[in-house]
Amino acid sequence: MAAGHWAGPGRGCASRWLRSCRLSPAPPAARRAHAGAAERLQREYDAVVIGAGMATAMLCSPQAAYLQRAGLRTAVLEKRHVLGGAAVTEEIVPGFKFSRASYLLSLLRPQIYTELELQRHGLRVLPRDPYSFTPLLEDRSPPRSLLLGNNMAQTQQQIAQFSQKDAQVYPEYEAFMEGLVSALDPLLDAAPVDTAALGQGSLLQRLSALRSLWPLLQAGLALGRQLPRYYEVLTAPISKILDQWFESEPLKATLATDAVIGAMASPHTPGSGYVLLHHVMGELEGRRGAWGYVSGGMGALSQAIARAAAARGAHIFAEKAVSHVLLGRDGQAQGVVLQDGTEVRSKLVLSNASPQITFLELIPQEQLPKDFVRRIQQVDTRSPVTKINVAVDRLPSFLAAPNARDGQPLPHHQCSIHLNCEGTHLLHQAFTEATHGHPSSRPMIELCIPSVLDPGLAPQGCHVVSLFTQYTPSVLADGQHWDEQARNAYADSVFDCIEAYAPGFKVSVIGRDILTPPDLERIFGLPGGNIFHGGMSLDQLYFARPAPSYSGYRSPIPSLYLCGSGAHPGGGVMGAAGRNAAHVALKDFRHL
Repeated sequence: MAAGHWAGPGRGCASRWLRSCRLSPAPPAARRAHAGAAERLQREYDAVVIGAGMATAMLCSPQAAYLQRAGLRTAVLEKRHVLGGAAVTEEIVPGFKFSRASYLLSLLRPQIYTELELQRHGLRVLPRDPYSFTPLLEDRSPPRSLLLGNNMAQTQQQIAQFSQKDAQVYPEYEAFMEGLVSALDPLLDAAPVDTAALGQGSLLQRLSALRSLWPLLQAGLALGRQLPRYYEVLTAPISKILDQWFESEPLKATLATDAVIGAMASPHTPGSGYVLLHHVMGELEGRRGAWGYVSGGMGALSQAIARAAAARGAHIFAEKAVSHVLLGRDGQAQGVVLQDGTEVRSKLVLSNASPQITFLELIPQEQLPKDFVRRIQQVDTRSPVTKINVAVDRLPSFLAAPNARDGQPLPHHQCSIHLNCEGTHLLHQAFTEATHGHPSSRPMIELCIPSVLDPGLAPQGCHVVSLFTQYTPSVLADGQHWDEQARNAYADSVFDCIEAYAPGFKVSVIGRDILTPPDLERIFGLPGGNIFHGGMSLDQLYFARPAPSYSGYRSPIPSLYLCGSGAHPGGGVMGAAGRNAAHVALKDFRHL
C-alpha cells in the first residue's frame, strides 16, 4: 500500500477539528458514481466504456456524452470506488481533501468545456497569477527567487535579477513557442492520418482518407518558413534550445521542468522539447499555457463531466471491474465480462485503460497480431514520478520570500513552486541517479498549495500541499523493493530538501500520502506508474501511438477502440483522445 502517516497537530488548525482527527477511509459520499446515480446496470448497451478516468474525462464524458447524444445507450464501468481515474479528490487525512494524483488543469480541450456545458454542471476553475516561483539556495541574505506571471513587465523585472539579456528576449521566446503551439493545435482534435487507407479501398474511401490530411497540412502551412527552427525544438534536447535563448540557469531550469515532468528524461535528452510543448498547449479562460486549480480538487472536474454524461442518459458505475472483453466467434468485440462474472453486451467497446491492460490483460493475446502484441509490450512506460500529498498546519515560509506576520498567503503561495531548480545540471544529476536505480538525492520538486485559492480543501488555518517529485525509478537497484521503509526514507529526503528552502516545514506536517511508481500503477492503473500511459517521446507519438497502423483509435479487434492517454495525442487531463475516439466509434456504429 501507499505509505500513510499521521502526526500530532500543530498550532495553526482549529482545535475542535483536531480533537476528532483519525485516519479513516473516504467518506460514503466519495463512493457515489455521480450525484443522484440510481440506474441499475443493464445487460445490454450500444456502447460500453471501460474505465472512468480522466483520460476518461473523455470517457465518462465526451465519449459517453457524445455517444449518448447520438442515440447510443452507453454505460461507463469504473473499477475504483471513485470516478476520475487519476483526476480524483480523496480525503486521505481526515479533513484534508487532496487531488491525489493529477493536481492542475490546463490541457482539457476548450470544445469539451462548451459542448458539455461543464460550468452548468458545477465546474469552477481557479486561475493562478503569478504561476511559477523558483526560490534559490544561495549564500546571500535573503536568497533570490524567480517569480513568473501574466504581467510581462513584472516577469521581465524578475528575470533581470539574473540577466538583462534574458529579460529582453523573454517576450520573443514566448511568442516563438506560442507560434509552434498554435500550429500543432489542430492535430490534437483529429485522428492521425490513416496512411493505409490512402493506398487501398474504393475511390470514395481514399477520398475520405485524404480529408484526414487537412490538419497536418494546416500545421505545415502555419509553421511556414519557421519549420526548420520548430523541427529543432521537437527533436533536440530542451537544454540546447534554452541555451540558444537564455544564459541564466534559474530561468532555464524553471522552463526545463515542463520538458521533463512525468518523463524519465533529462533536459539533455533528445526530443524533450516536445514534452515541454505538450505542457504549454493548454489554456484557461482563453489564456494559452495557463494552469489552474479546480475548485473542490480534480475530482470536481470528473464529477462535472459525469453529471454532463448522466444528464444525457449515460449510465455510470463505480466498483465495476472488467475482467475481459467479450469476443464473438468472428473475433469482434461484443461487450465485457465483469470480475463477478456478469456479462454486459454491447455493439461497441471503448477502453480508457492503458494499452498494456487493454491488449495484454483484457484480450487473449492469440486473438491479436503477434507484431502488434510485441509493439505494445515494447512501449516505454518508465516513470520517474513519486507523488506525495501532505497535510500541514501552516503555510511554508521560504527564506527567499518569508511569510507575513499574519500568516496569510502571499502571491507566490498560489504558484507551482520549483525546488532544486537552481540549474539544469541539478535536473540532469537527479535523472542520472535514477537511471542507476537510485532515487534522486536532490530530486526535482514541484510544490503546489491549492488550498491557498480553495480554502475549503483543508480545515481553517491548515493547507494541503502537493509534491510532484522526480526522479524515482520504478525498479530499485540491487533487487530492492518500494516497501514502507523505502517510501518513508525517500519522503524524508524530500522533506529535508523542502526544509532547506522553508525552515519549519517538517514540524508543520500533520500527515502524508506517498505514491511511488508501483503505487501509481496499482491504484490508478498507470503502467509502470507512467502518468501518460507511455512515454511522450517522438517514437511513441502520432502515427506510432500506441502502435503503427493503429493510431486512429481502432484496434485489431473490430468494435474495440482505445480512447485513453495511450492513444493520440497522449496523456494529461486533456479529453482529446476520448472525444476523437467517440467520433470514430460513432461513425463505425452507423455502418453496423
